[in-house]
Amino acid sequence: MKQTFMPPFDTRAALEAHQLQGLKWTVAHAHQNSPFYKQRLDAAGIKPEAIQSLADIEKLPFTQADDLRAEYPFPLLSVPLSQVVRIHASSGTTGKKKVLCYSQKDIDDWTHIFARCYEMAGLTTEDRVQIVVGYGIWTAGAGFQLGCEKFGAMAIPVGPGNIDMQCQFLVDLQSTVMCCTASMGLLMAEEIERRNLRSKIALRKIIYGSERSGDAMRARIKALLGLDDMFDITGMTELYGPGTGLECAFHEGIHYWADNYILEILDPETLQPVPPGEIGEMVVTTLCKEAAPLIRYRTRDLTRLIDHPCSCGSVLPMHDKILGRTDDMIIFRAVNIYPGQIDEVLSAIPEISCEYQVMLDRKTDGKDYMTIRVECQQEVDPAQSKELARKIAKQIKNQIMVSCEVDLVDYCGLPRSERKSKRIFDNRPE
Repeated sequence: MKQTFMPPFDTRAALEAHQLQGLKWTVAHAHQNSPFYKQRLDAAGIKPEAIQSLADIEKLPFTQADDLRAEYPFPLLSVPLSQVVRIHASSGTTGKKKVLCYSQKDIDDWTHIFARCYEMAGLTTEDRVQIVVGYGIWTAGAGFQLGCEKFGAMAIPVGPGNIDMQCQFLVDLQSTVMCCTASMGLLMAEEIERRNLRSKIALRKIIYGSERSGDAMRARIKALLGLDDMFDITGMTELYGPGTGLECAFHEGIHYWADNYILEILDPETLQPVPPGEIGEMVVTTLCKEAAPLIRYRTRDLTRLIDHPCSCGSVLPMHDKILGRTDDMIIFRAVNIYPGQIDEVLSAIPEISCEYQVMLDRKTDGKDYMTIRVECQQEVDPAQSKELARKIAKQIKNQIMVSCEVDLVDYCGLPRSERKSKRIFDNRPE
């Protein structure tokens, strides 16, 4: 019998019963074993026995990134240090890093749900998976490799960068799947086209994540490489790492592993639930995480719940792609803008490429100005550039309610990145 990593639930009611059991366990485990959580729960007047339904999650206090930094180096620790078999840290570049502890069960659970990602993406044990993400203290490389090995496919742990080696392995090892950031996927796709390698490689799928990316970038990568499919993967260090959700082949949303954590979508200001379909902040509560459980952890990531069942028939619920973060919101002339909104507008304009930059400046008149630098598609007639720039500015004005200048550049005129692309440049004085 073929091994499956999917949960054994056929109905949403069975899934919710499992969630309630996990929620009760997490609150009791954290209260009993974590001084941090015991203090928080006691201060809120919550005893573990108060959790009798999933709705009772709203009684629980929130946890956030500052709590992890304040508790450095072993925040939220809920097992003896002798039971910690590994630590990973977030990729933040300022201040103390967010360090998370893992028990052996945590590693096993993470490996299992990551293998589920490969299953949902339709891989088989015949696939050869070229892993093009960072290794070391970060979760990415370890997660992709452990999940691949558990699933039973061939792992090719190349790591990030080194374009010559990436291309050589794609040709020599006939890799069929590549795991990378969207930016690296675009860089590789353009490089394979430049080197005329497409007929020499066997790549058919890409699993990508770690950064927000638009539909235009995805379409461009898929077309250049002639892929069968691409899959958006989600995750963060606090919640195991990458591999906590993935699109299926229907691409109606990202299935998240609701048997391992509860997802709430809340208004970031009021911290009240938003209706399905409206954008809010992802707040997560783990159901079986031992070493560093999360109780109502504010991720700062923005998305929306998708309230209809997926056409694939999975009982696992879905959320939309990550649309941005609460802390990367731009305030421009009194309008709140998330970068994902600009992404969505530009992705709908076929004459432009998927790469862009947003420059924010304050001029001597004291006013703020926005310039969007956008690449044209290769086949666009230069004589059309003025009209195209007006079209882009009009769409931004109509949909985001701000005025901007548009600077069109030639295809491949903007820099490419092996990791995450920087697209917002706020040059205004603080």
